[in-house]
Order: sequence, then C-alpha cells, then structure tokens
Amino acid sequence: MPDPIVSLNEESLRADLGELVRRTVEDTLNGLLGEEAGDLVGAERHERTADREAYRAGHYERKLATTSGEVTIRMPKLKGMRFTTAIIERYRRRETSVEEAMIEMCLAGVSTRRIEDVSEMLWGSSVSAATVSNLSERAFEAVEEWRNRPLERAYPYACVDGIYLKRSWGGSYENVAVMVAIGVNDDGYREVIGAAEGFTESAECWREFLSWLRSRGLRGVRMFTGDKAAGMVGAIAEVFPGAAYQRCTVHFYRNVLARVPNSRRPTVAAMLKAIHAMESREASEAKAIEVAGELERMRLGEAARVVREGFTETLTYTRFPREHWRRIRSNNAIERLNREIRRRTRVVGAFPDGRSALMLATARLKYVAESEWGSRRYLDVTLLDE
Repeated sequence: MPDPIVSLNEESLRADLGELVRRTVEDTLNGLLGEEAGDLVGAERHERTADREAYRAGHYERKLATTSGEVTIRMPKLKGMRFTTAIIERYRRRETSVEEAMIEMCLAGVSTRRIEDVSEMLWGSSVSAATVSNLSERAFEAVEEWRNRPLERAYPYACVDGIYLKRSWGGSYENVAVMVAIGVNDDGYREVIGAAEGFTESAECWREFLSWLRSRGLRGVRMFTGDKAAGMVGAIAEVFPGAAYQRCTVHFYRNVLARVPNSRRPTVAAMLKAIHAMESREASEAKAIEVAGELERMRLGEAARVVREGFTETLTYTRFPREHWRRIRSNNAIERLNREIRRRTRVVGAFPDGRSALMLATARLKYVAESEWGSRRYLDVTLLDE
C-alpha cells in the first residue's frame, strides 16, 4: 500500500500556535499577579492566618496589548491594602515592545492612519491618533537628545559628508542636505558625532555645522576626510585650523574617470589606484606625475589636468601611521551610513519639512551607532603616539 500522505494547513497551524502563545502569556501574567497578591496579603486564597495584613476582594479586568496579541489581565483587589504590582506599570495598556514598534513606524514616516491599521492587525487592538502623536513626540525628544549630546572624548580622525533628501517647499519639492560627521575616538572606536540640516553644502552651512560640533566638545582632531564639497575645505581650516584635510581618494577617482571614455575607464582606474598603493608619499607623488603623463599620451588631457591639480590633497594620509592608511584615505565608512539613510528614507519620498527628514536620518544613525558598527575597534590609535 502506498504511504499515507499527510498534509498540513499552515495558516491554521500558525493561528493555533499564535493563540497558544497568547493564552500562555495571559495565564503566566495572571499567575504572577496572583502570587504578588498572596505575598502582600500574607495568606493564600481561602487561607486563615493570624498575621495576615489584608483580604482579597475579587478582581477587575483590563486589557494589555502584547506582541502575542491582546490579553485579559485579572488585577486583584484587596481590602485593607492597596494592590501594587511590579509586573505591569500602572495605567499601561501596551507592552513596551509594542510601543517601540509604533515609535519606529512613526520615525519611518508611516502615516497615523496606517499605524492604527497595523496595530489592529498585529496586536488585536488599535491606538488613537493622539497616542500615535504622543509616541512620535517622545521618539523625537529621545533622538534630539542623542543628537545634541556633549562630545566628551578626543577624536583624532573625523569624516564629514552630506546627503540630500527631498522635502516640500510651498507646494514644490526641493533638496535639503543632512550633514553627517563620524569620528574615531581616542580608544579607536567609531562614533556618529553629528547630524544637522543644511539647505546646501555651502561654505556657510559647513562653517555652522563644524562650529556646532566644536561647541559640543569636538576636540583633538588631527585630520578631516571629505569629498571636497563646495566650501568644506575653507570651513575646516577656519573652525579647526590645526587639523589637516584629506580628500577622499574614491571621489578623486570619480572626478578623473568622469573625463575618460567608458572603454578606457578600467585601465585608467587601475592606474589611479596604483598612486595610492605606493609605500611612501614621495613614491606616490612620482607615480601621480607618471600617471598624468601617461594620460596625456593617451590623449586624455582633461583627465591628466585633474590628476596634476588634485593628487596632492589626496596624500595627506601619508603623514599618519601606515596601519591607518587604508581606512583614513577615503570616506567609505560614512558612505556606508549614507546608503543606510537613503534606504531608510526612500519609503517616505518627500518629507513635509526639514525637521522630519533630520529626525528620521538621525534615528537611523543612532540605531546603527548602537549596533555592531560602533562596538568594534576600528583603528589602533596608540600608534599615533609612537
């Protein structure tokens, strides 16, 4: 006989398991509340003791939204004593993880109506528009506090860049720049040290951004790495006169390759990378001059001009320990954060104002900084003192 075929209704099984988990959570919470009531009274249910301090007087029911669904809590009532519990915060109607999920939806730009619908589907209970608004404000306060926190350490290396997001301006949509800075602290760990709104990456905006970082305590910076945005270099020299400037090598390559035909870009890219693969600054300078001459022989005069005029500011990293060179000569670390911001904000489209764009970008930066990204040692900064 053929073996019997067993089929499972996956949807029904998932629903049954979800209900089992919900009931388990409900029974566990009610059991813990009963134990707490017994400890306060000094006697179990229906037990008579001489040293009891209060009497049970039934219970009242309340709802609690959890990630397992809405559960019914039977809160004990006592005579001669007020019942207080350490299990569930007074007046709380939602589990903390539920509130955190709603806050994340607020920061992601999800509409209030949509959050109400999602909470109804996931947790079996909807939330009011006022609750969503309060959660949003609470989230923004926490993010803003983190964004303006004092910088209490020295940061030998810093990397700055800007990312453009769309926002509404009187019925039209224009770009708003979110300026981001990360630093490597004196223990060698990366930190997000700043994020602020700027209308453009102008010299004035960079000056204000860098001055704001300095007012919060940014100090000890030996080198800034950036993509040579308009006004960036002058602003760094003005606000942090003792810090060197390193032009991102990757952006330098892009500027050169933009003046090279597609068919020759792989060859030219290999030539450019050879400049920064040298063992010393002198060797890199000699290689850059050689590459410029070769580009001229290839009849790529415009690309050769960009190399001759720009290679010097891409070699600032050679003043520092060789073990740091690969990581400090480009702003790849901050580009990774920019891609994360872009991915997170793409679902929003155009922001209603600059503050909401800044808050969502900062919230994402805070999340990344508190993850493995900020918990791994990035550089051995003790080499700077040798």
